Amino acid sequence: MANLSHRRVTVGVCGGIAAYKAAELVRLLVKEEAEVRVVMTPAAERFITRMTLQALSGREVAAELFDLDRESRIGHIELADTAELLVVAPATADVIARLAAGMADDLLTTVALATKAPVLLAPSMNVNMWSHPATQENLATLRRRGVHVVGPAAGWLACGWVGQGRLVEPPEIVAAAVAILAGKGLARRDLDRVPVLITAGPTREALDPVRFLGNRSSGKMGFALARRAAERGAQVTLVAGPVELPTPPGVERVNVESALEMREAVLAREEGARVIIKAAAVADYRPREQATDKIKKQEGGAGLTLELVPNPDILAELGARKRARGAGPLLVGFAAETGRLEERAADKLARKGCDLLVANDVSEPGSAIGGDTNRVVLLAPGRAPERLPLLPKDEVAGAILDRVVAMLPTSSA
Repeated sequence: MANLSHRRVTVGVCGGIAAYKAAELVRLLVKEEAEVRVVMTPAAERFITRMTLQALSGREVAAELFDLDRESRIGHIELADTAELLVVAPATADVIARLAAGMADDLLTTVALATKAPVLLAPSMNVNMWSHPATQENLATLRRRGVHVVGPAAGWLACGWVGQGRLVEPPEIVAAAVAILAGKGLARRDLDRVPVLITAGPTREALDPVRFLGNRSSGKMGFALARRAAERGAQVTLVAGPVELPTPPGVERVNVESALEMREAVLAREEGARVIIKAAAVADYRPREQATDKIKKQEGGAGLTLELVPNPDILAELGARKRARGAGPLLVGFAAETGRLEERAADKLARKGCDLLVANDVSEPGSAIGGDTNRVVLLAPGRAPERLPLLPKDEVAGAILDRVVAMLPTSSA
């Protein structure tokens, strides 16, 4: 790791259960010979003591905006002026909201508003608070202002939920601080203004006015791809099946229900796209006829026979159109299998005309449909399969987009 010797880092600690990790963060920064100052919110003191952070940093901890001794020297401005980097870890939903609004109602938010140093947020909160549109919009606002964000990670949360919202581990925060102070930053704009079309979620094929054929897709993978692509500067259009997920900031969302509706939405937008990522789980079949009235249960326990017809294969159609023109958008497909993964994925790659295929075995632990993690294999023509470890879907999305960027012509990205 690069040397942080004599770099002035201010660590802001907010009130959340992950505040205990601030002690390890401070210890690691001091170990790298950084000059660490700690600022605590009043709520943070309910989770970790000033004494602990003072002992680890070797400096007085600041916590009160109206401290007579410190404010005789305009202490909050001194803290803001002397910092080379402000790290807020954990950054709670409340503090993120107040920073986005430009509030300065405690010492930490006042320092953040007054400093000209780069700011790094390490969010930590309940998964539902993290995914709430208000939190995502607040983060989008802060990112537009140049604020850096690392995490959160996915996994078991102290509140009992499982999902995204865990504070990333302190070494990752230190690594992000090193990158920022080295002038590298964290914001990757390698898809700046690239039009990206993404499909996500299931489709529903109506049987009658109240019933449908569907699947268990949650849309989480496609939405993660849309969010990460937008963060990297892409102009993202997300064609989403029926899922209850918030629209990622900066993403244009088109809601559809059936496979035919998804095909129509995709083909209408294909021409303007430079990248198409087909992450949706599109139904292979639909009923030949949709009943206009609710289908009634048969008397005497008689069975019901449904006649199904194939749905259009949107991915294959896109691949065929690209081959016919000799050019077209970079085409990324997905394959969810339950065995013989790489054999079946290689066959699909060839048949569908994809530039990149993302395959996973949904019967494997950690890769089930609807989960928050995935273990995928990336396949491309003429290349050996690339096997990724089990990762949160957000990290899988980042890895997929890394491959997309590498495959795009230089002028496209």
